[in-house]
Amino acid sequence: MSIKRTSLLASVVLGICACTTYPPQQQAPQVSQVPQAPVRTTPPPAPAEKSKEVFLPASFSDLPGWATDDLREAWPAFLASCEVLVKKVEWKEPCSIARDVDARHEKGVRLFFESFFTPHKVSGADGSDAGLVTGYYEPLLRGARKRGGVYQTPLHRTPDDLLTVDLTSVYPDLKNMRLKGRLVGSKVVPYPSRAEMMQSGALAGKELLWVDDPIEAFFLQVQGSGRVQLADTKEVVRIAYADQNGHPYKSIGRYLVDKGEMTLEQASAQSIKAWYAANPSRRQELLNANPSYVFFREEKLLDHSKGPKGSLGVPLTPQRSIAVDASFIPLGVPVYLATTRPNKDVPLQRLMLAQDTGGAIKGAVRADFFWGFGAEAGELAGKMKQRGAMWVLLPKHMPLPYTAGKAGK
Repeated sequence: MSIKRTSLLASVVLGICACTTYPPQQQAPQVSQVPQAPVRTTPPPAPAEKSKEVFLPASFSDLPGWATDDLREAWPAFLASCEVLVKKVEWKEPCSIARDVDARHEKGVRLFFESFFTPHKVSGADGSDAGLVTGYYEPLLRGARKRGGVYQTPLHRTPDDLLTVDLTSVYPDLKNMRLKGRLVGSKVVPYPSRAEMMQSGALAGKELLWVDDPIEAFFLQVQGSGRVQLADTKEVVRIAYADQNGHPYKSIGRYLVDKGEMTLEQASAQSIKAWYAANPSRRQELLNANPSYVFFREEKLLDHSKGPKGSLGVPLTPQRSIAVDASFIPLGVPVYLATTRPNKDVPLQRLMLAQDTGGAIKGAVRADFFWGFGAEAGELAGKMKQRGAMWVLLPKHMPLPYTAGKAGK
């Protein structure tokens, strides 16, 4: 796009926003609080070889529901992404212009996206353009700073002996791959699994907080962050993802299905918690089926309306942020998602921002929908296992992140 044409588009977008009257901004539904969701892991997986191109050129008319989505609801999330993307050459212009767009004006926001971006349908290596869409949320737990009474389950800080090995300078193809381990003598060995740490008591002294429910503590690790209401001070603090032991995430729902304890259709956060309550003698067996273990840090909760920070480093926006596989979908980009609401055929079609990653989010057409905070968000997230399609919006004339043959970096 020439500078002259870009300036003209900017003038049109900003002119409409400034000169037209606008209706009151519609607020996004504030539903608040799954197991199919993974641990939020900051480092995305290493790029993988692909058999064919996964971004296919499209037009906005190809996006189901695009004309009726109130794009103003996605605007705060987009501006948050721009805080990071503006540092990249291809994004500097649209992100700079976005600062002057009137966020209250739906037509102006729509014109901005349609003027500066081109949608690309995401296709898997097998040519499929439909994939799995799950959900996650920010839970609320009850806890205390000291162990006592019902508060017997610890949340742990990152241990001092956990090492992160970065081989990028030696092996550039391993960019974004981080190995976890610990030093034993002169050798770096794998860090212990969940079961090994629980059996050895290796985390003694690293307790951050104590909570009242082991299964809720487990699902806090699955979500990657949450809030804890402290019994002594009544303060609510945010517990954020700090690190992970390097073992792959494995679904305990899948474990129960493989053991014949429930069907795949029955597997949900709610049904897993019910099984856990009904089988006290097998509780540790179930939790240890996932060797991954997440460590946390405490953060002050300055704004209750904002979600935790995702892998992009910006706060997640309820119902407008998703987790993706960053070896396919560049972090920060707008993604139009066409799926259905949990356990229903009701369309859920809206512009989202790819602002997070997850240990179980693998593949090009794969998304984890952030529902927000609290019990209602958890109910929706726990039931969400839908099929969906995705379109990535990229600045016009921007080279695709990757072409046929290999995923981009």
